[in-house]
Amino acid sequence: MVETVEAGGARIPLIGFGTWDLRGKTCARMVEEALRFGYRHIDTAAMYRNEDEVGAAFRASGVARDDVFITTKVWSSDLRARDFERSARDSLKNLKLDSVDLLLIHWPNASIPLKETIGALCKMKRDGVARHVGVSNFDPALIAQAVTFSTEPLVNNQIELHPFVDQAATIAASRKAGMAVTAYSPVARGQVVGNAVLSRIGRAHGKSEAQIGLRYMVQQGIVVIPKTSHSERLKENAAIFDFKLSPAEMKDIATLASPNGRIVS
Repeated sequence: MVETVEAGGARIPLIGFGTWDLRGKTCARMVEEALRFGYRHIDTAAMYRNEDEVGAAFRASGVARDDVFITTKVWSSDLRARDFERSARDSLKNLKLDSVDLLLIHWPNASIPLKETIGALCKMKRDGVARHVGVSNFDPALIAQAVTFSTEPLVNNQIELHPFVDQAATIAASRKAGMAVTAYSPVARGQVVGNAVLSRIGRAHGKSEAQIGLRYMVQQGIVVIPKTSHSERLKENAAIFDFKLSPAEMKDIATLASPNGRIVS
């Protein structure tokens, strides 16, 4: 479960635990359970309003700090330089950490100059708030601009990615820029369940549709951060490194992707 992808000096575990929409005791319980089970990558964000619970769960887990890759993000309303720094430092206070492993611009904001935001992001790395920095929801044009403005390596672009959406252009642009790709909503918020192609391939491997979808991505070196509030699903999502999809199976799954397959607006 500790297979990683490397980019810009960062070693990012290929599977992480996503915490979007998890709150309170449920969030704390699931993060602690994920860490005790063997997950070594936790994804949160200021906008999720659960950094306190994520930090408390990490401390309760007993896992060493250097063994866990923790990502957080600054929301689109806080992309002015002063607001960005305040948000990033507030995240550290909430998490009760000296630094995060990865700090992302959560969502671009066309009303704020990208150069200013990238400058603030890079400052957070220089100041030690984040060990690595990156972006989220950036398309190829924004990726090109971000790289031009950045004085630090941008190591990751986190995007909506699952078997039903075609993000080939953004994946290619991210990799050309030296960034790893992280897939959020990697099981399409449950829409993989019952898909005929994924079911057929799953039967051949003794795996669920979700496991096939997740394996499809990690086999391409894409990081996945599925979210769940169920213990059995937590374990199921992690059991994707003990089999391999054939080239024909990978090709069959690729046919499911559509340019209009997004779930998040």
